[in-house]
Amino acid sequence: MANTASAAKRARQTARRTLQNKRVNTGVKTQLKLTRQAIKSGGKDAARSAVQKLSGTVDKAAKTGRIHRNKANRLKSRAAKALAAVA
Repeated sequence: MANTASAAKRARQTARRTLQNKRVNTGVKTQLKLTRQAIKSGGKDAARSAVQKLSGTVDKAAKTGRIHRNKANRLKSRAAKALAAVA
């Protein structure tokens, strides 16, 4: 339990940010899974649109600081490389 008003506020902020981070990171993981499935299925158009969706999701997460920008670039690069292997 927080002893001061400022500590209570920090606890509220941390809880809110944790929830937001979890929501965004879960979305990134879900999109990554869908992208991998689309690439594995071999459909070029579906895989391309999945990679584009992943790219947008990851960029948005990196822009807001939810994930590191290098991680975002790494995920996009690996997805593009896998897409090129399918094409």
